[in-house]
Formats: sequence, structure tokens, C-alpha cells
Amino acid sequence: MVNVFFSRIHFLFVHLNALFLMLNNKQHNTMNILLLGSGGREHAFAWKMLQSEHCQKLFVAPGNAGTSQIAQNIAIDPNDFEAVKLAVLENQIDLVVVGPEDPLVRGIVDFFAQDSQVKHIPVIGPSKKGAQLEGSKDFAKEFLMRHNIPTAAYKSFTKDTVDQGKAFLDTLKAPYVLKADGLAAGKGVVILEDLDQAKQELDNMLIDAKFGDASSKVVIEEFLSGIELSCFVLTDGKSYKILPTAKDYKRIGEGDTGLNTGGMGAISPVPFASKEFMDKIEQRVVIPTVEGLIKDNLGFKGFVFIGLIKVGEDPYVIEYNVRMGDPETEVVLPLLKSDLVEIFQNIAQETLSEIEIEIDSKTAATVMLVSGGYPEDYEKGKVISGLEKVDGSLVFHAGTSWKDNQVVTNGGRVLAVTSFGENFQEALKKSYQNINEISFDKINYRKDLGFDL
Repeated sequence: MVNVFFSRIHFLFVHLNALFLMLNNKQHNTMNILLLGSGGREHAFAWKMLQSEHCQKLFVAPGNAGTSQIAQNIAIDPNDFEAVKLAVLENQIDLVVVGPEDPLVRGIVDFFAQDSQVKHIPVIGPSKKGAQLEGSKDFAKEFLMRHNIPTAAYKSFTKDTVDQGKAFLDTLKAPYVLKADGLAAGKGVVILEDLDQAKQELDNMLIDAKFGDASSKVVIEEFLSGIELSCFVLTDGKSYKILPTAKDYKRIGEGDTGLNTGGMGAISPVPFASKEFMDKIEQRVVIPTVEGLIKDNLGFKGFVFIGLIKVGEDPYVIEYNVRMGDPETEVVLPLLKSDLVEIFQNIAQETLSEIEIEIDSKTAATVMLVSGGYPEDYEKGKVISGLEKVDGSLVFHAGTSWKDNQVVTNGGRVLAVTSFGENFQEALKKSYQNINEISFDKINYRKDLGFDL
């Protein structure tokens, strides 16, 4: 009888405690968050969101060795929307943050909005229609033209109009810019000096499907000469906030030579973006972009990453991305002093205009450590050592995993080392000092970042 009494008391205590925790979470507005992705961008997002008092528990799917040390990894594919939904329901998720572009272009936001079990859960990212700004170069160019946003002159071609494409190349001056219309993992843009080579490349992309379906349509545009930078905008579909600018380095070789990569490092903010130039970006690019999203009813809540080129003193749009960049996230987010989860809550509630975003006045620099052979063939499973010796820099894992209780390489881009300074030279010096402490077989990185600044 006594045992029955105590078991009932225990049962009551457990349920009252659960109720107290639930009410406490609601009172403090804490949430369980699911972050989709596995790269350096996602490790940086995880690191930043965990600083928030609103973050109760963070899950990362699928994550990497770095995210596993600070959050709970879930082994699911972000493109498997049914598996994502199941994880959301099982873990009582209150907010979904989408890192990479693929799930957005495939329509994960629409999937959630149309499912009665999860439609109440906010997803940070644009609708499938909005994600076409990144998913289709042609769609993006039409958007830019329609809303009078400065960009390079262009025309689009398919395999049926390949001869017209070659005739259009004849009307342009070198160098020649060819862009696969669809997603090609950051490698679908080719810039060539030779006209015959450009025509051959057009055949490679359209006739031989060099980038698969991504190059079933190719955009040819005039080459703009200047220095590139990226502008990052947050929008709740009504208003916007601008984050620090960044400049990333795509080529594998020193002095911006060799093959394109997903990015070898970045600096934020860019020193040549004066207040006057930033005003031009806001007035000529950011405002008409956000107004265009609303006018075209693109259902956009999340990040607009605007790739820009400074020609003389004027900004022109090269491309749009519909998520944060990688490695730009690893250099921009550390400068954000505001609560990122709070910002996401305001985006979900369409109250972004009601908050101020605070940015650190320092400069940040990120250097990517990559596998030998990247961006072509490379080996995985190389043991990474020296991470515990890093002092005064942040290390974000990109392509890493665990093997036999050791952190090993698991991708082309392996680690992002981020440091702060009063200027980019000071920040880079700190990153390079700490890179000397880290090693893995065939480690490679650019030693000349900032050379053009």
C-alpha cells in the first residue's frame, strides 16, 4: 500500500516537473531548434545560436564533428523532407533553420506550409518560388531587369539555340562569362579570355551537359571589371536589416589563380566599402530587391546574399543566393553582437523592423583549410591534430567526422579558422598563426588572402 502511494506521488511529481519545465520554457520563450546542413556555415550558425537564452536545445542534421561537440547531430538528409518532418515531431522542434540552398530550391518551406502537422513551425528561408533567385540564373536576371537593379547585360540559351549563343558571344568583348542556369555547387560559372574556347565551353555545357541538368540552359553575360564583394540582407518579407559585407576568395591558387572552389576564405567587412558606397548598395540594390520580393509575391523570409561587383564607384549585382554563404557565415556571424535566435523569431513573426541589430566594430578574417587535391580528387579520413592548441581564434568544422574517437577529414573544405583584429591584416595574421598549430596529411590553404585589398 505504501509502495503504491509513493509510486503515485512519484508519478505526480514527474508530471508536475514536466509541466513546470514546459511552462518555464514558454515563459522564457526558449525553443528547440533544428538546423539543417553539415558545413562550416552550419557550425558557425550552431555556435551563434547556442549563445542565445532562447535556445533550449539545438539539433543539427546531419552536422559534422564540430557540431556534435556542441549540439545533437541527427543522421538525416536535409533533402528528405519526410525524415525532416519526423525529426521535428519527435524532438518537439519550435524553429527550423535551413543552411544550404538545395532544400530551399526543392521547396522545404512550401512542404512545411502545406503539412497540417508542421505548418505552425516557422522555417527560416524563402519559398520554392523565392529560392529560384538562386536556383535559376535566368530567373534572377529577369528579376533584376524587371526591378531596374544594376546588373550586366545578358542573354539565355539552350541546346536548341546554341548557334545563336555563339553569335551572341561574337558581339561581346573578352573575357566571356558563361553561367549554368541551375545549381552547380558553386562551380557553374566559367570565365574565358579566348572566343573559340568560350564557344567550345558553350557546347560542353549545353550539348555535352557538363553540369548535368544545371546547364540545360546557359546565361551568357557581359564581363564587368572591378572588385567583388557580398552584401547580406535579412528580411521578414516586409522589412530588412543589412549585415556586414564580406569578400571571399574562390580560386584555389595564390593570386586568384586555378580552379574555382566553394571558397578559400573571407574578410569582413570589406575595407573598400565606404559609407557612400554602402548607401548606393542600399538605395540601388537592397531596397529594390526587397520591394521586388514583395511585388512578385515570392514569399521570402530569411537571408538574401547579394553577390556584387564594384565598377568604378558603382555597385552591380552578379548573382543572388537565398541563404548565407560559406565561408562568409564563418566571418560575418562572429561580428554579430545581437541574439541570432531573437532575430529569427522576429523574422518568423514579421517584426524585424522593431529590433536593432548590433555589429562589432572589429574586422574578422577566415582562412579555409582544405584537403590536398581539392577541388578535384582528394582523400578523406585524414586524422586532424592540434585543434586543442588553437588560442584566440575560432575553428569552425566544415568537412569533418569522427573515426576511432578522432576527428578526421570528410570533405574538400575541412576547417575554417576565424580571427578578429583592428584591421584585416591583423585578423589574418592571427588566423595564420593558429593554422600553424593544426595539421592533417596534405593540408592546403591560401597564404595570400587580402592581397587585392
